[in-house]
Formats: sequence, C-alpha cells, structure tokens
Amino acid sequence: MSEPRGTGAFSAGDTWSVSGALTIDSAARLLAASRDAVLPPSGIVAFGEVHALDSAAVALLLAWKRRATAEGKTIAFTGIPPSLTALAALYGVEELLASDGVRPPIVTA
Repeated sequence: MSEPRGTGAFSAGDTWSVSGALTIDSAARLLAASRDAVLPPSGIVAFGEVHALDSAAVALLLAWKRRATAEGKTIAFTGIPPSLTALAALYGVEELLASDGVRPPIVTA
C-alpha cells in the first residue's frame, strides 16, 4: 500500500494493518475508515509499517480498544514502534499495548 509521506493508511481484513504516518493529520481519517470495517477476525492490528506518529496514535488505539470491548471482542497490537510504547507509558495507558497480560518493554533513550 502506498501513500504520500504525510498521510497514514488503513487496511482491513483478517488482520488490520496501519502504515505511514499516524499523526493528528491522519488519525481522524483512519478512525473513520475503520468504523465501517469489521474488527479483525484474527484480533490483530499490525503497526509494522508506521514510520511516524504522535499522541493521536494513542487516542486511535484507545478508540479501537473501546470498540472491541463494546463488541465483546479483543484486539492486540503488533509491531508497536518504541515511540508509541513511550507515549503510552507517558500517558499511563501502557496496558493498552499489552498482549496476553504482558506489558511491552519501555524503551528509554
């Protein structure tokens, strides 16, 4: 999937994939795009292709977690960039990134 450098992209399927920039400029559009998609049957949202992000990424993950809870489903995030882990820790929501009860490591640099 290709997108201009300043935008992010979302694709649905068995696994949801997020790529590009996940910032204040793209988060609302990505959330809107995901509203019409069935939550991923695998329960996985992959972030391996995200190259830039800001605190809007944390808000997007919170929205997806709330939706999954409301629908009685679970989702897990994979390929989490260290900067997203650090932002989640800063906001005190690092458990949002947890998979099977295991918290991701906090990367300090």
